Amino acid sequence: MQRIRLIFSYEGTDFYGYQIQPNGRTVQAELDKALTAVFNTEVRTTASGRTDRGVHAIHQVAHFDVQTTVPLEKMVKVINSKLPNDIVAHLVETVASDFHARYNVKEKTYCYMIDNHQTANIFNKRFSNHVEKKLNTRRMREAAEYLVGTHDFTSFCSHKSDVEDKVRTIYTIDIRSTKGLIKIFVTGNGFLYNMVRIIAGALIEVGKGRLAPDDLKDMLSAKDRTRCPITAPAHGLTLWNVKY
Repeated sequence: MQRIRLIFSYEGTDFYGYQIQPNGRTVQAELDKALTAVFNTEVRTTASGRTDRGVHAIHQVAHFDVQTTVPLEKMVKVINSKLPNDIVAHLVETVASDFHARYNVKEKTYCYMIDNHQTANIFNKRFSNHVEKKLNTRRMREAAEYLVGTHDFTSFCSHKSDVEDKVRTIYTIDIRSTKGLIKIFVTGNGFLYNMVRIIAGALIEVGKGRLAPDDLKDMLSAKDRTRCPITAPAHGLTLWNVKY
């Protein structure tokens, strides 16, 4: 039996999230179905983490166990022939039997994209949140600095989360703006439910001038979800990278 690591991308628009659900099309269900067809045996993948409905991934990682004679160099092409158009496999490699796509993660990077043109760019609509009002990225960067480090992110976590330990470490928040497209890159050791979308929503409010940069410091200290009720739309979020 071989343990295989798969790196792949998907456009989340038409999925009800990553994890298999009884009702609704999911990334994991489509991926497992394709791999089962390729290897002619039931395959169940384990990914680095789940993404919500409408969230995309440019670099998602999963592992699975299979006994196969299919050469690795041909496996990506064969897998892609079985996948739907909104999922693409990029790399397949054998790994140690104790490798775990979720538990061995050292850091993840998410990117939240904002189309800050007066009118929406039709080619970015599926991948970016259109905000018509001109955003002040200098203020957004100032606010983001309050969130870098190890903190209790209760204020930036969905009330639906049942995770007790809400302490996480954000290594960097990098805000880049090029020709009206703003990208917020958030890198950390792990993220709570809706955490990046709530951070993005708060930073957008700072950029609009509705919040002061140091309001985020107060929100963080409050450890109260009601202090930060904004959650940016899912379609602007992409899982950008996973490191082990």
